[in-house]
Amino acid sequence: MTRSVDVVVIGGGPGGYVAAIRAAQLGLETVIVEKDPELGGTCLHRGCIPTKAWLHTAEVLDGARHASDFGVMIEGSPSVDLERAASYRGKVVSKNARGVAHLIKKNGVERVHGWGSLDGANRVRVRAEDAEQAFRARNVVIATGSVPRPFPLAPTDGRHIVDSDQLLEMDRVPESLLVLGGGAVGCEFASVFASLGSDVTLVELLPHLVPQEDDDVSAELEKSFRRRGIEVLTNSRLVSATPGAAGASVKLSTPDGELDRSFDVVLVAIGRQAVLEGVGLEEAGVSVENGFVTVNEWMQTSQPSVYAIGDVVATPWLAHVASAEGMLAAEHMAGEDCSPINYDLVPSCTYCSPEVASVGLTEREARARGYDVETGRFPFAASGKAAILGRGDGFVKLIRERRYDELLGAHIIGPHATDLVAEACVALRLESTTEELFRAMHAHPTLSEVIPEAAMVALGRGVHV
Repeated sequence: MTRSVDVVVIGGGPGGYVAAIRAAQLGLETVIVEKDPELGGTCLHRGCIPTKAWLHTAEVLDGARHASDFGVMIEGSPSVDLERAASYRGKVVSKNARGVAHLIKKNGVERVHGWGSLDGANRVRVRAEDAEQAFRARNVVIATGSVPRPFPLAPTDGRHIVDSDQLLEMDRVPESLLVLGGGAVGCEFASVFASLGSDVTLVELLPHLVPQEDDDVSAELEKSFRRRGIEVLTNSRLVSATPGAAGASVKLSTPDGELDRSFDVVLVAIGRQAVLEGVGLEEAGVSVENGFVTVNEWMQTSQPSVYAIGDVVATPWLAHVASAEGMLAAEHMAGEDCSPINYDLVPSCTYCSPEVASVGLTEREARARGYDVETGRFPFAASGKAAILGRGDGFVKLIRERRYDELLGAHIIGPHATDLVAEACVALRLESTTEELFRAMHAHPTLSEVIPEAAMVALGRGVHV
């Protein structure tokens, strides 16, 4: 029997469940289909949440090591109990999963467990181990997410060559760790395991780590990592990797020549790929290009009744982007007055130590678009609150357009950067000037003062630097 509903969302991650909730709030009878036992997707179970919990464990450990700097004495050397750390991460994930389930139920969304696929533009078939269901829907949302991208030169074995999902489950701290890929995932895991005691080497094909960030921020992160004892090899690539009984033997190509090295564990963090196989896109006439579902500004595919959001489309692969796209898709199909997403205003965060965060244009991007650019930098070393925290590393860099003083971008590396960037997100959304940033009074002593201070420098009025 085929049931008729208004909306079927395939995928229960941060894009899918937000789309389902918003559709239900707008009066649409909504079904969400998820293959995993719990909702939340990769972000909650294998990505954002557990990795940030790992990072917090590492941060607490580093804090304990330096406790005596603040007059707090700890007997013996601090260490990590991996079993307890895993239990802590598990509790955080479970709490969030229960929260998502509660929200789905509270908003009247029907949850169906199984693998969902299109059976035509307006039909969805759900297959589970012991049952099969079919739905006819006025609209369908594809939100099937992504998985770690396999790397033919380093096929994973789950022990000595691993992807990010497998490393999360590791029950030991590797003596030595090679991280392939200097993007957000690679830098975060490099940071964690350096704090836990691994001898970490980080390899990036491009000239800089976190290559999507402003060049000055990338250069500062590389310096910081090297100070922490992380070996950073940019403009470098893997030639071969061979797992053995006690580790993996690798050959690396670097600007200084080829290196033959051995590592306890190799992490493949070269990116992710969209989950499109088995979703029924071809059968439904949904266009795919270069591994992504093609969509318009309203997230509609080539079949207007089918929407696609999150990692299956060629927009930034971030949980908050997927959620925003889910909201937009739901509101558009419900006939609400809505606006396309401005992807220039997407915040980017890397939760390593030091943290990296940005929103808007980099200096290079702003100049390439023809803006007459002026920048302002303010170091955390000049911040009273950063001195209190013992965290004077890093800086804030603001990009402004000279003629109208419009804020174009904000780039932060340093303590709590991923929280501080929120102010710049609002400022860019409101088309703020840099003068408005520093005219807005900020409390002292707080880390937030670095934002107006950088604005003052950008205008040639720097006071504390």
